[in-house]
Amino acid sequence: MIRTALLGSRFPSGNLWKILPLALLLCTTFVLPALAQEKDKLWRTLSVTGRGVETTPATLAQVSLGVEIQGKTAQEVQQEAARRSSAVVAFLKSQNVEKLQTTGIQLNPVYSYTNNVQRITGYAATNTVSFRIPTEKAGTLLDDAVKAGATQINGISFVANDQAIASAQKQALKEATQDAQQQADAVFSALGFKPKEVVSVQVNNASPPPPPMFLRAEAAKVADASTPVVGGEQQVEASVTLQISY
Repeated sequence: MIRTALLGSRFPSGNLWKILPLALLLCTTFVLPALAQEKDKLWRTLSVTGRGVETTPATLAQVSLGVEIQGKTAQEVQQEAARRSSAVVAFLKSQNVEKLQTTGIQLNPVYSYTNNVQRITGYAATNTVSFRIPTEKAGTLLDDAVKAGATQINGISFVANDQAIASAQKQALKEATQDAQQQADAVFSALGFKPKEVVSVQVNNASPPPPPMFLRAEAAKVADASTPVVGGEQQVEASVTLQISY
């Protein structure tokens, strides 16, 4: 009697044994083909990466220049650096330069060494700014900035304007996608496979490389000559990876 009750509580009906195999069969019938299709789709794919490069004129000069003052006391040099920097900034604003910003303010002691003894002999203050100007105006502006009080030309590079870069990025992406598609077509043709669909797209990069920095000189040394500035071209690169099923 006890054994019968236990069996009855675990399996309330004999029909369960008839239904269970049918349910398992139906589950297997639908699940296994679906898994097989997913596995087949996953493994039968080709990944190709295309590259696009677009060149655009570098019409802007990115300039970094500054004022450096040395003197006996920290207050003296800081005040003089601030005065000259204000004059330089005022001049740059009058020239309607783009993206003008302060990039550095420094005040450091100047040391001398006598008999291995370190002694502070003065202070040096440096204020630097960066800005953009049309390339054809850069040479004259650098000369005039020196007259306004700049004592250092820290760097100059050449870049395209934002609109030109955005347009070049789109074109480079288009070229990269076409390059990837052409590579895939060549592989499928060589192997005798027929492509089905693009199952994933990855945009790896679509930006211009950082512009190189050139030219560091004491501005006072070039103040008497007209500074020649020649721009160039800027490259925008993009790469696109396609995964194509077959």
